Amino acid sequence: MIDPSSEPVSIDATVAIQHLVDNVEKVIRGKRKQIELVITCLLAGGHILMEGNPGTGKTVLARTLAQCISGGKEGEHVLFKRIQFTPDLLPMDLIGTHIFDDVNKEFIFKKGPLFCNVLLADEINRASPKVQSALLEAMAEQQITVGDTTLLLERLFFAIATQNPIEMEGTYPLPAAQLDRFFMKIQFGYVNEETELNIYREYIDIAKNLIDLVQVLSMQDILSLQEMAGQVFVHDEIIHAVSNIVRNTREHQDISLGASTRSGIAFLKCLRAYALIKGRTYVIEDDVKDLARPVLEHRLIYRNKEGKLKALESIINKETERLAKLKLYQ
Repeated sequence: MIDPSSEPVSIDATVAIQHLVDNVEKVIRGKRKQIELVITCLLAGGHILMEGNPGTGKTVLARTLAQCISGGKEGEHVLFKRIQFTPDLLPMDLIGTHIFDDVNKEFIFKKGPLFCNVLLADEINRASPKVQSALLEAMAEQQITVGDTTLLLERLFFAIATQNPIEMEGTYPLPAAQLDRFFMKIQFGYVNEETELNIYREYIDIAKNLIDLVQVLSMQDILSLQEMAGQVFVHDEIIHAVSNIVRNTREHQDISLGASTRSGIAFLKCLRAYALIKGRTYVIEDDVKDLARPVLEHRLIYRNKEGKLKALESIINKETERLAKLKLYQ
C-alpha cells in the first residue's frame, strides 16, 4: 500500500480552500471551526443545519459564502436565494407554482427559490413540518417534481438551514426524515469576549467587507474540489471505525433510534472533504473524532437526558482509542 502521507494535496486545492476560509473570516469573526465545517459539507456534496440564538451570524455566514463564489459568467455570483420560514409559509412558496400566461393563453411554471445554487433556509423550524418536507426531494435527489414533471436542480446545490433552539417559543421540531438529509448539524453560539469587543470596534468595516467581498472561487472550482474530495484516501480501519460507531448507536441502551446507513456514507464523505480542507489527501484518526458528533448527533433519539450527554461520546472514544493504538500511518 502506498503511504498516503507521501502524496501532498495539490497546492491549487490547498490555496483555493484557504482563500475561501480567509475571505469568509473577513466578515464572520471568531468562527473558524464552524466555517470549516460548513465548507466541509459543501465539498462533501451535502447540506448543513446550523442552530443558535438569533443574532449570532448564521444568516450572514450563508450570504458571505455565496458571495465568495462566482457563477458561470465573469463577475457574476452563484445564484443565492434566502427563504424566511414562517408559520404561514406554503410548499408552493418554495417549489414554485403554475401561473396563466395571457399572451400564449396557457399555464406556465414559475420556479420558486429552491432553483438556485446556494439556498439559505432561514429559521427552518418556524415553518410547519409540511413545508419543511418540501425540501426533502431537493436535498436528497437534487430534483423537484411538479405534477408529472421532474425538474433537475443545478449541479451545485447547497442548502444551509438555520434554526433557533427548539426551546424557543413558536418553533417546530424537524422530523427525523428531514434531519437525516443534513450531513451535519452544528452549534453556532456566541463568540468569546475578546472577539465580541473587536466586532463592536470594527462593525462598520465588517459591514463594508460583506459588500466588497472578492469572488475567490468559481462554481466550477467548487465542483472540481468536490471531485478531489471524493478521491481522498480512507484507510480500511477508518471505514471499520465509521461502521462500528454507526452500528453501536443502534445497540446502545440509552439510544432508542440509532444512525442509518445513509449517515455512515455521509460520515465518510465529510471525512474526505475535511481532510482536503486540512491540506491532506488521506483521513486520520483525529478527523473521525472531530466530525463524529456533528455528523451523527442530530440523527439520534435518546431514551433519557443522561444518555444524550454520554452515550455518543463513549462510542466515539472507544473507536478513536482503538484507531490510535493501530498507528495507521507509522
